[in-house]
Amino acid sequence: MKVKSGIETRINRTGYFFVLPFVLVYSFFSLWPIIYTFALSFSDIKGFKTQFDFVGFTNFKRLFSDKYFWGSIQNTFIMWGWNFVPQLGIALLFAIWFTDVRLKLKGKGLFRAVFYMPNLLTTASIAILFRSLFGYPTGPVNQFLTQTLNIWQETIKDGEIVKQGWNFFRMPSASRGIVSFIQWWMWCGHTLIMLMAGITSISPTLYESAVVDGANSPQQTFYITLPLLRPMMLYILVTSMIGGMQLFEIPFLLTGMHGEPDYKIRSMSVYLYNIGFQGKVDYAYAAAIAIAMFVITIILAAFINYFMKERRKKQTYVEA
Repeated sequence: MKVKSGIETRINRTGYFFVLPFVLVYSFFSLWPIIYTFALSFSDIKGFKTQFDFVGFTNFKRLFSDKYFWGSIQNTFIMWGWNFVPQLGIALLFAIWFTDVRLKLKGKGLFRAVFYMPNLLTTASIAILFRSLFGYPTGPVNQFLTQTLNIWQETIKDGEIVKQGWNFFRMPSASRGIVSFIQWWMWCGHTLIMLMAGITSISPTLYESAVVDGANSPQQTFYITLPLLRPMMLYILVTSMIGGMQLFEIPFLLTGMHGEPDYKIRSMSVYLYNIGFQGKVDYAYAAAIAIAMFVITIILAAFINYFMKERRKKQTYVEA
C-alpha cells in the first residue's frame, strides 16, 4: 500500500482550499435553492403563510388537470420550434460559406461580429425595442405596411369595411412569430460561431482526399462536413432546448406579462412567475411547476442523446 508523502498531502490540502469558495457559493446560491424548491413543491405555502405543512403529491396532481400548464408547454414548444429550425439551418448555411476557403469571401470577421452582436444586447431592451417596432397603430412596421405598401387590416363594422393598422399583439400567430423571430435573431450568431468552430476542427486532409477522389463541393458538405458536425449539432440542440424550456423575458415583457393574446405566448417560465409572484402568490404550486419543467427538460435531453447514439450505432453497423 502506497503511503502519501508530505508534499502530496500539502498539495491536496491546497487544492481543497482553492475549490472551497466555489463549493460554498454553489451550495448557497444553487444547491440550497434547488433542495428548498423540491421541498416547497410538497407543501401548501402561499401568500403570507409561513407554516410549512406537508401535502404530499397534491400540487403535482393539480398539474395534470391544469389546462393552463399544458397550454404553456404547447406554447413553449411551438415558439422554440419556430426559432430553432431556421436558426440551425441558416447558421449552418452561413458557417459552411464562411469556412469555405475556395469562395475567398472578404470581411468574414465583420460578418461574424454582425451576426453575433444581437447576442450581446440585454433581453429586456430587445423586448422593448420590438414592442415599439410592432406597436399599434403608429409603430414603424405598421407605418411601412400601411403607408408604403398599402397593406391594411380590413374589418367589418356596421356593415362597412374599415381599414386600420395591424394590431400584431392581438394576433396569436403574429405574437408567436415575433417571439420566435427575436429568439432566432438573438441566438443565430451564437449558433453560427459554434458551427464554424466545429467545421474548422475537421481535418483538412479529409477534404484533400475527397478532392483527389473527384468529390465536388456539395458532396464534401454532405459526406464529410455534416456527419462530422453531428456532435456539435447535438450539443447545440440540447442547449437550445434547455434554453427554450426556460424562455421567459421576451414573452413576459412583449405584451402584458401574462402571455397575451389569449395566453398564446405564455411559456412555462412565464406561467411559473404568474403563479408564484402574481395573483394568489402560490409558492408551492409554482415550485411544482419548476420541478415539472426540470423533469421535462431531463427527459427530452436524455431522449435526444439516446436517439442520436442509436442512430450513430446503426450507421456504424451499416458502414461496417
